Amino acid sequence: MGLRPVQVNIKALDSSAVGRFWAEALGWTAYHPGVTTYVGPAGGLVWPHPTAVGVDVVPVPALKSPTKNRAHLDLATTSAAHQTELVARLRSLGAKPAQVGQGTVPWTVLADPEGNEFCVLEPREAYRDTGPVARVVVDCADPRAMARFWGEAMDWVPHEVSDEQAVLRSAEGSGPFLVFLRTPDVKTVPDRVHLDLLPYPGDDKAAEVTRLRALGATDLDLGQGDVPWTCLTDPEGREFCVLALS
Repeated sequence: MGLRPVQVNIKALDSSAVGRFWAEALGWTAYHPGVTTYVGPAGGLVWPHPTAVGVDVVPVPALKSPTKNRAHLDLATTSAAHQTELVARLRSLGAKPAQVGQGTVPWTVLADPEGNEFCVLEPREAYRDTGPVARVVVDCADPRAMARFWGEAMDWVPHEVSDEQAVLRSAEGSGPFLVFLRTPDVKTVPDRVHLDLLPYPGDDKAAEVTRLRALGATDLDLGQGDVPWTCLTDPEGREFCVLALS
């Protein structure tokens, strides 16, 4: 049936503080189901959420390096006034302006309190129904190749595939978009931000992992030991995990 992206995994030295920031930024709630801080829609912890892609903030022993993350979130706004208000509110929560070579653009580039970059987009009609997260943006060398791999890996469908970007979204047309954007950057440090995928109920996780390996995924040893999830890299070395339903 294919896997579904259920959360964006962000590593942080102070996962509780970074989790609180993202909860305030998205208008969601920070939950503490274990050692991580999971940020999802308010109203009680629902995991996996049927439409939203949550944020799972994972504690690690070191701060982020100065290297730009290869994946980031873009936040949606509904008007110019909303964009201005949201940027001001995020600054008051501890976000700082970030330079990633963007030049003069209509969106605002910020970094969370531990330096993880994200963007506050100007109003765009395409993102009016996504919720607070408009899209998850991933740097890559070959968007067409990434569309092939991730289109086979997941049950999301391509909306646009070109030499410059590949855009995927849930087949139901809900939640954020996933965008693979061509950039000249190459991986120099372990990924601080990555996607976590989950099989559907009744699907076999081991069989899904085997299928991903056949598509070009590679096993990744981060010293995780005996855990219920499987760490992999895509054909460009981008890290991701296949989780297990508890």
